[in-house]
Amino acid sequence: MGNLRRTGIVASVSLLLLALPCWARVWDVTELGARGDKAANDTTAIQKAIDSASQAGGGTVYVPAGDYRCGQLQLRSRVTLHLEAGATLWVSPDKTDYQRGNAFLAAQDQNDIAISGRGTIHGAGPEDLQRKRGDKRPRPDWRVGILKFTGCTNVAIRDVTVRYSDSWTLDLERCEDVVIDGVRILNNYYRVNADGIDPVSCRRVRISNCSIVAGDDCIVCKTRAGKPCEDIVVTNCVLESIATAVKIGTESPSDFRNILVSNCVIRNSTVGLGIFIKDGGTAERIGFSNCTIETIRQPELAAESLKDSIYPIFVDIEKRRADSRIGAVRDLSFSDLSILSDNGILIQGMSSGKIENVSLRNVTMRIDKAADYAKRKKHVGGKVEPTEDRRETIYARQSSYVTLANIDGLTVDGLRVLVPEEVFAKCNRSALSLHSVSKATVSEVRREPAGADTNVPVVMMEDGANPVR
Repeated sequence: MGNLRRTGIVASVSLLLLALPCWARVWDVTELGARGDKAANDTTAIQKAIDSASQAGGGTVYVPAGDYRCGQLQLRSRVTLHLEAGATLWVSPDKTDYQRGNAFLAAQDQNDIAISGRGTIHGAGPEDLQRKRGDKRPRPDWRVGILKFTGCTNVAIRDVTVRYSDSWTLDLERCEDVVIDGVRILNNYYRVNADGIDPVSCRRVRISNCSIVAGDDCIVCKTRAGKPCEDIVVTNCVLESIATAVKIGTESPSDFRNILVSNCVIRNSTVGLGIFIKDGGTAERIGFSNCTIETIRQPELAAESLKDSIYPIFVDIEKRRADSRIGAVRDLSFSDLSILSDNGILIQGMSSGKIENVSLRNVTMRIDKAADYAKRKKHVGGKVEPTEDRRETIYARQSSYVTLANIDGLTVDGLRVLVPEEVFAKCNRSALSLHSVSKATVSEVRREPAGADTNVPVVMMEDGANPVR
């Protein structure tokens, strides 16, 4: 039945534990040989506790305060790994400590698994890597992520803190019924590929009350061929990313459906909200609401490739390769957003693949600096080959704070762009510009100052198939 944790306070506590059903029993890793002194390798002892709990039908593996140096741990069905406050799992960077893949915590085709507690998982990637200006060091051949669960159901990750993941932090692939709540991920802001949470072709995922600093995307939904990513809720999170805070794509051969992002604070991010459709998938029924967005504060410190690709909101359809399918974006809404940035919004479909049914309601943009658009280009967000309709700069360099292109069905209701007088004197741009947009309704668009002495209108439109109402 496994080793049971006993407090030693009163005999009745031990009797109570013995009376619990098997799934509620507790295995203390120190009673199975874990030393928690950071010097010893505690992998064997902790894995033994996990295996014992699983063989008994389930239970909790309890990690008390201490420093546990470990290699890969395989989680099992109906087992909770609980990290007590003061407990730290130190991730081994040694490749020989990993049997399956490069994830510290791994599980495949398991059910009812959980990680909980106020403890910490300390990763192996504290140093900068390729995200700071002038950093040309090569990427290591071997990098360790924190967690990879594949094909798992009923997954819960609660309250733990993760520091300095070397690669993707929480990688969930083809998982269903996932709850991630109250988790802190504090990675190096200048470390490439140090994503926060990656639901890949997952279903029914709720991410809430999390705080994430990432050297790549904070929360990014991706798809693999034949498997959609759908029914995703992100709420009440604080996010900071040198890449994109909340992203849909770039891996997009299958569809994204029913994704809602709300009540989030996005700060110091190169892209706040991004959708990147490159591989033929469809993104539909996507909503962003009640969020604040601040773009990157010191772009001069970031890698050169990022400084001209800053967007509070960026949506793009393109073909990754000449033979790629053209994807789709439809039924997309942005509402009740407050933005602080020196750069504008860009939402662009393809001439042969327009975005359908977009709405922006109650969006306020406060412009804090006079950004130069002369070298501005669209954000790539992944490897692509040049194709005929990539539209690298044509819309990115429009003299406008909200640029919308190749859209069929648009509603803009309540857009306010606030520009300081000294910024407006240098960059007297339009609040809104529309390019190849049909069936549009635009109302309550304001630019302050209004620019009575300028010939740049508040709203610009070109090549519209239907007049704006």
